[in-house]
Amino acid sequence: MAGEIPENGTAATGVKIVAKTNVKPKKALGRKECQLVTFDLPYLSFFYNQKLLIYKAAADEFEEIVGRMKDGLAIVLEDFHQLAGRLAKDEEGVFSVVYDDDMDGVQVVEAEAEALEVAHLTNDEGTTMFKELIPHNKIFNLEGLHRPLLALQLTKLRDGVAVGLAFNHAVLDGMSTWHFMSSWAEICCGATCISTPPFLDRSKARNTRVKLTNLSKPSDAPEHANSVSNGDATSAKHAPILKEKVFKFSESAIDQIKARANASKPFSTFQSLSSHVWSAVTRARQLNPEDYTVFTVFIDCRKRLETPIPETYFGNLIQAIFTVTAAGLLLAHPPEFGAGLIQKAISGHDAKAIEARNAEWEKSPKIFEYKDAGMNCVAVGSSPRFKVYEVDFGFGKPESVRSGTNNRFDGMLYLYPGKSGGRSIDVEISLEASAMERLEKDKEFLMEEAN
Repeated sequence: MAGEIPENGTAATGVKIVAKTNVKPKKALGRKECQLVTFDLPYLSFFYNQKLLIYKAAADEFEEIVGRMKDGLAIVLEDFHQLAGRLAKDEEGVFSVVYDDDMDGVQVVEAEAEALEVAHLTNDEGTTMFKELIPHNKIFNLEGLHRPLLALQLTKLRDGVAVGLAFNHAVLDGMSTWHFMSSWAEICCGATCISTPPFLDRSKARNTRVKLTNLSKPSDAPEHANSVSNGDATSAKHAPILKEKVFKFSESAIDQIKARANASKPFSTFQSLSSHVWSAVTRARQLNPEDYTVFTVFIDCRKRLETPIPETYFGNLIQAIFTVTAAGLLLAHPPEFGAGLIQKAISGHDAKAIEARNAEWEKSPKIFEYKDAGMNCVAVGSSPRFKVYEVDFGFGKPESVRSGTNNRFDGMLYLYPGKSGGRSIDVEISLEASAMERLEKDKEFLMEEAN
């Protein structure tokens, strides 16, 4: 029946690879090199950042769509040429991103999954089927030394197209990712050049040569079968079984969540929603009152630096900030308590704090490990400010936008704007299975009366 998920997991998707090519900038650019900076380097041990966009399209349009997207990619890579390059490391251990006309460029895979429909993917809130639709599963960013920094898979569905992408996270953050995506779509829709070129000079954000030697996979990565949670750097066989789900909050629900948090003090939509999710996940985990719980958010530093950097800056300009409290305190107080903790952590991360964080890291570089996220962590990636549903390559807006299987651990959230628009927000959560079962039944969290 249409819309039902095929049985037997990924085997039922029947994804068949039909072609592999590479796309390079349309014009010769020569050799270009840019040193990675302190904002980039901690992400070398993350996995490639994956995105999946699902579009409606007629089956006989697939070849035309592939041609259009590859032609557009060749043009947009003239500006975003770093994505067509590779990582490089000199004899001192200083990393850079290098492009040269002789390099292969972006990897493009064409595939078919004739039994798979758009509804199968938009109705499924897990990620099991994503593994065959998005490239570079479980590939570390460090492997960008010899792998493409951007890999793309275009999969023909029975009634649409799945666009799976894997970006090397050591090269760019979320804001840069969606700047690239919107620019690419702009070209595919007929523009001869992009309206907002990327700002490529990373030295304006930081200009320190950081030497990294003897890098290896992080001790707690567990090959990412399931990421280790709660600060326990045990092997993968002891990792929790994770479950993923997308919770869709309507405009009405978001307004009520914000009103509850703003009873006595103004908080942003992000702070209000974050407090709402943090409290609900803490309840679902059934923590003891004295157990600590950590909220982590990766915040954009472009406007927070002493000399602000344009929003078009291409690279990573984010830092993780943390706030911690006892589970009992969080749950005993109204939503404004958690929102206040988050607001204080965000507002306190000014230019002085950013500089201190960078200086401390440069003195003793430490590549991120998942246990660093904190005890009983809730960590937020992506942002509902990214206009992901505006990415139209000329055959309509996406039906669904999701994150892939990489970089997930117990308590990881991805926030996206809701497809319905307005103030609606989708919250994509990975959580230990039994806790997720309790969260799915939490009427206070679901805001059922508001939907």
